[in-house]
Amino acid sequence: MQIRPFRGWRYSAEPEGDVSSLLAPPYDVLNQQDKDELLGHSDRNIVAVDLPHVPPQNVGPEEAYQRAAGLLNEWKSSGVLCQDAAPSLYAYEQSYSWGGEDYSRRAMLCSLRISELGKDVIPHEHTLPGPKADRLKLTECTRMQLSPIFAFFNDPQSTVSNLLWAAAEGRPALQGRLRDVTEKLWVVANEGVIGEIAAALRDVPAFIADGHHRYMTAMNYATSLRHAHQIGENHEANFVMFCLVARSDPGLLVLPTHRIIRGLKEGFSVPALVERLPEFTWQRCSVDDADLRDADAFLHKYGNGAMAFLGADPAEIWIGKLADPQTMARLAPEEPPLWRELDVAILHKLVMDRALEPWRMDGLSVDYTPDGRAVLAGCSSGRAQLGVCLQGTPLESVEAIALAGSAMPHKSTYFYPKLATGMVLKPLE
Repeated sequence: MQIRPFRGWRYSAEPEGDVSSLLAPPYDVLNQQDKDELLGHSDRNIVAVDLPHVPPQNVGPEEAYQRAAGLLNEWKSSGVLCQDAAPSLYAYEQSYSWGGEDYSRRAMLCSLRISELGKDVIPHEHTLPGPKADRLKLTECTRMQLSPIFAFFNDPQSTVSNLLWAAAEGRPALQGRLRDVTEKLWVVANEGVIGEIAAALRDVPAFIADGHHRYMTAMNYATSLRHAHQIGENHEANFVMFCLVARSDPGLLVLPTHRIIRGLKEGFSVPALVERLPEFTWQRCSVDDADLRDADAFLHKYGNGAMAFLGADPAEIWIGKLADPQTMARLAPEEPPLWRELDVAILHKLVMDRALEPWRMDGLSVDYTPDGRAVLAGCSSGRAQLGVCLQGTPLESVEAIALAGSAMPHKSTYFYPKLATGMVLKPLE
């Protein structure tokens, strides 16, 4: 990959560099209530610009994006946001707890040259047209990249990490707290260090963990400008902001993405679903005996591939597991064997696409969460008719499937924690 520094725009006027009230989670995990809550902490929260239209699954009205761009320009001209004097890399640390353990994940924010997917930048998911249209309209109006693309890379000797963090000296330039995660940012402007890091990464690919739609948006934006002869090869729009995390970083957690399903026809029940899934072997346990605080660990004792099914107001949980792997070979012969072994692939091929068919309605909706307790709460309240808890997809599988040129099913992984939006913004002009 080809990386380079950039002159980032950062919030400037907070005491002690505390930007807690100004940060937001990524736009695609937020709803209107979340946006209102964030703006209740500060009307300068980045969500005011990054989420002009809710939900962002399709392009919204033109005036929404123009308002966001106007607000961003106002913040720049009034000093709410200030641009760094020198092109820089940014050392970024997130500290958090999960499953009773404390973690720290270290990353680097940089510009990465946009290229066709598959060599320097390797995806593992397909993209949808609606979200790309929304992000493209926002990019065209703001001419700013507001949130980084999250990727991991191989750094077996910790060469890049050691160079970056040796140069990230003293107090962080910005720090904050967002949804129980401590966020810290250091500015690294040393040209010698930047050159060494760029050289170390020249032949190393980046695997997208989160942000496939934003990457494709950046590619489409740059392509349109080049075709119109408005930019040259070294223009900022040819580079996109990435957050790069070493694959070996102990804080790089890949959590399962559980399903909460609503909108099934009356008469649905988990026992009825079980009857339509003879390809599975089944066990039952009392809901009182299931610790879903860490559903991954709970399911692990039932073996690889085990998943938990909960109905409305559940008294018990059904643990299902595919009995014969050849079933997936028959259903998805075009996919590589590793793909067919994925819990989420089995769930979609056998359950979502086939077994649920008699109860499927146009209003069916699926929510996604890494928290098994949220699945239980949705079912216990009766708001959801079906909840499914899965085991996590190993990082090695994500990498291997990406290298094979295949794409994982939608919402296969949850890289935790999400990156904060608002630590630094990258100009595209």
